[in-house]
Amino acid sequence: MMPEQRTGPIVVFGAGGRAGLAVAAEALRRRRPVIGVVRDPARHEKLASLGEEVTVVAGDLTNPDSLMSLPGEVAALVNAVTPFTAPPESFDDFDPDYYVRLAENLVRAARGSRVLEIGLAATLRTGSGRVFEDPAAFPAFLRPFAEARMKGLAAWHAQPAEVDWLVLTPPPGLSLEAPATGEYRLGADVLDARSANTPLSYADLATAVLDQIEKPTVSRRQASVYR
Repeated sequence: MMPEQRTGPIVVFGAGGRAGLAVAAEALRRRRPVIGVVRDPARHEKLASLGEEVTVVAGDLTNPDSLMSLPGEVAALVNAVTPFTAPPESFDDFDPDYYVRLAENLVRAARGSRVLEIGLAATLRTGSGRVFEDPAAFPAFLRPFAEARMKGLAAWHAQPAEVDWLVLTPPPGLSLEAPATGEYRLGADVLDARSANTPLSYADLATAVLDQIEKPTVSRRQASVYR
């Protein structure tokens, strides 16, 4: 049985990034109030300019203490946080449990609300394993990042049955240049080779996120999103 829709604002962590901005914009288009959580609100004027129904607040999903001021009743929490805007030169200082800690903090902040996370295509299954395990399909130097995402996915699966979570994973072709169509297709946590290279717009990914908030059809698993 799918959970019922809850009232209250939609909280978007990492709301100043590409995916976060798209989710916030789609929520506002549907007349849903948004709380956009970013580390430094002063750096995100574009987010604040989306409309009066968006409230930009300072917060760090890696720090549970900074999340205590969030309202208790929210419709859903969306995690669009990324640890860096571009691949670093080295992953020597990268915390392999980064996404584990994000999952744990999201559960604490959710207080029973639905949690949706934007996933990484490298964690999708293939006929021989996962995308990131194939050096021909995924750069070897980025593997520590993909492995951290896998640990985060395992942390979600380890949550108690009452925790309502969903990892929505776009294809490698997620693109700012792709047209917004308002259409998408949900799949299992498997890379669909026929659709993987078809560009998916951030707007269409956001449509999938909001649909799964307003009328949930899948829960407690990773689901792929294709054009």
